[in-house]
Amino acid sequence: MPLVILGLKTCDTCRKARKALPDASFRDIRDTPLTAAEIDSLLSMFGDKLINRASTTWRGLDETARSTDAASLLAAHPALMKRPVIQAEKGAWLGWTAQTRAALNLT
Repeated sequence: MPLVILGLKTCDTCRKARKALPDASFRDIRDTPLTAAEIDSLLSMFGDKLINRASTTWRGLDETARSTDAASLLAAHPALMKRPVIQAEKGAWLGWTAQTRAALNLT
């Protein structure tokens, strides 16, 4: 599997990841939403951490929406996904953290 970055083209953190990984393909999850199977797979890898509860999108949701299951939330509101998700043959990483950069030999 080639390196794939899942995120939003308007996200500054995703821009940093794209700049550091110029050979990676990029998928804007607003333009090409995640399938239900992809959401389930990401949730099985990252669990509740996949939902960005610090986002503007999250703050705009009412309590009823927030209590919806994570898969439904991500399907309805792609911007709720913590970004970027970087997928490679050797694994997947959530966020552009020091640990992610080290795993990708970028430090």
